[in-house]
Amino acid sequence: MKPKPEPLDLFKVALFLDLDGTIAPIMPRPDDVEPEAARNGLLKALNDKLEGRLAVISGRSVSAVDRITEGAVTSVAGAHGLERRTASGQREDTEAHAALDTVVTEFRALNRVLEGLIVEDKGVSVAVHYRQEPDHKANIIALATRMAESHGLRLQPGHEVIELRTPGPNKGDAIRAFMCEAPFIGHMPVFVGDDLTDEVGFEAVNSLGGFGVRVGAGSSVARYGLKDVAAVTAWLEESLLCLT
Repeated sequence: MKPKPEPLDLFKVALFLDLDGTIAPIMPRPDDVEPEAARNGLLKALNDKLEGRLAVISGRSVSAVDRITEGAVTSVAGAHGLERRTASGQREDTEAHAALDTVVTEFRALNRVLEGLIVEDKGVSVAVHYRQEPDHKANIIALATRMAESHGLRLQPGHEVIELRTPGPNKGDAIRAFMCEAPFIGHMPVFVGDDLTDEVGFEAVNSLGGFGVRVGAGSSVARYGLKDVAAVTAWLEESLLCLT
């Protein structure tokens, strides 16, 4: 495990948080993650102290992030960067690849055979969750790989999920875009995430003079580490307390 970070100086940083596995628990089904008053209260308090320099950088759609956070954070990058809402509320979304409808149809047909398979249509990408079908993992990934190659889609692996996405911006690109805009510009970026898809985000903050915090075990370019969602929550609360 990488060393634990010191509490943040909230006057100096711009904070970027992944959602699932970072500030919310990973659940068997994406829809199982519900809004939580304590978590959203913490996000609102952080956003206030940071004067808006807080963004959620998630694999979920922006609308799904809003459902879980109850709109606590305005700045959101969804679908791993393919969707983005700025601090002013402006949307910058990538147009969905036309082949994604075919991908959804193909995997939903497979879902009728593999009932534990979850097909999540995000509009600009399709996430295929195989957590409940571990015996079929190799075949599912092979099918996703063939479809991505034949249709010109990007393949993105994650925690028990494989995602076929429209070519376009990733989480690192989204962080860089936010850092060029008010109120983030001129502050030190910090990104907290738990998955392979977050490594490009860690690379982005490293290149901009900030640092990453990896949640959980595993190799990472992040400088620091925290054990789990509870540890992230405690660290963020500690950072708030340091201001009082």
